[in-house]
Amino acid sequence: MRPYKMNRAMALGGAIMLSFALSACGGDDPSEQSSQQQGGQEQPPTPAEVLQVQSRDIALSKQYPAQIRSNREVVVMGRVEGILESRHYREGSLVEEGDKLFTIEPAPYQATVEQRQADVQSAQAEVYRAQRDADRYERLYNQNSVSQQQRDQAQADLRTARASQAQAQAALRSAEIDLSYTEVNAPVSGMISLSEVNVGNLVQPPQELATITPLNPIEVRFSLPASDAAALRRQRQQGDEEAANMAVLTAPGTESATQDALELEGTVDFLGSRVDEATSTVQAEAVFENDEQLFLPGQFVRVSLPQVKRYDVFAVPAIAVTEGLKGPQVYVVDDEGNVEARFVSLGEVAGDWQIITGGLESGDRVVATNIASVSPGDKVDAQSFSGDVPEPQDNAGENPSQVDGAQGGEGVEGSEGQASASERSQQDGSQ
Repeated sequence: MRPYKMNRAMALGGAIMLSFALSACGGDDPSEQSSQQQGGQEQPPTPAEVLQVQSRDIALSKQYPAQIRSNREVVVMGRVEGILESRHYREGSLVEEGDKLFTIEPAPYQATVEQRQADVQSAQAEVYRAQRDADRYERLYNQNSVSQQQRDQAQADLRTARASQAQAQAALRSAEIDLSYTEVNAPVSGMISLSEVNVGNLVQPPQELATITPLNPIEVRFSLPASDAAALRRQRQQGDEEAANMAVLTAPGTESATQDALELEGTVDFLGSRVDEATSTVQAEAVFENDEQLFLPGQFVRVSLPQVKRYDVFAVPAIAVTEGLKGPQVYVVDDEGNVEARFVSLGEVAGDWQIITGGLESGDRVVATNIASVSPGDKVDAQSFSGDVPEPQDNAGENPSQVDGAQGGEGVEGSEGQASASERSQQDGSQ
């Protein structure tokens, strides 16, 4: 190839490359200039519901570890000595008050009763004789036939006979009581334990024979912090005693895939009058009806007080609280609709609400919805809070717009849409 032709081809190629470079840099394409102008425009205010902070009374649920007790549990004791002849119940069964449980050989005690009955009859005969003598000596004395000493002696003999009769009757009652102890009956209703003495063994009082545990109702003792006890007392003084005394008993570990944990509803019937200096807690007791006998004494459970009130507190939806660089924060909106971050101190959680103990004042307006789309310095279109607390996000910082159908990079679907648009653009350019 000749030199001038080579120079001409190189010049033509350079011009083409320069044209591509100018095109890549944007050149004077009016569509690109329009996009840049639109990107420079101010973003519209973000719509969000805003809650005006005011003091309020709020109920929350408190939960405490506890142990079931049965204050009416009874130990059945053998009260007379003898061979255990028979047992009249099935171990581990429910027995009713008055049911016969054991029989201790009654023959020796029956014989003692009969002997004491004979002693009473003998004493009665002696009283009869002494009474006749006293009456006779009284008549003779009135006739001056006997001395006053003889009459007085007859009266003394009568009193001695009556005393002997009373003593014999007391001995008879004691023997009858011992005989009744040979038949051991249930003093209360409840579930009875295994027998502590086998049939045929010697019972020597006092000796434990079995234990009866009443299962309905059951008592649960637990300890609550002094501050919670003070709140309950205040709630009772406010006239809301029914809610303050409401209690729910839960048995951990009894839940399954299809059923919740076992629960009972009851009432708080005792609240201690002093604070334990070692633990700063107050003892309490609740009573629960255990109709199905599913809860047993000694079992570790949890007691919930679902209606413990806090008075005159600030509370915001829990979703409104986020974690900032310096700690918990909320977004507060000023009169111009500008958003600023306000660091707060957190109190207790009451369901979907978070009690705020510091950082807010009455009248502050807190962003309650669309939290993930708001940042300090943004403007919001403040709307009245509807009262519906949104569900909290599963992961901190997760965009709530990550749902099916999200657009513009908001979630997986948006990313896939951007990728598809990029591919279509490349195909159009290649064509």
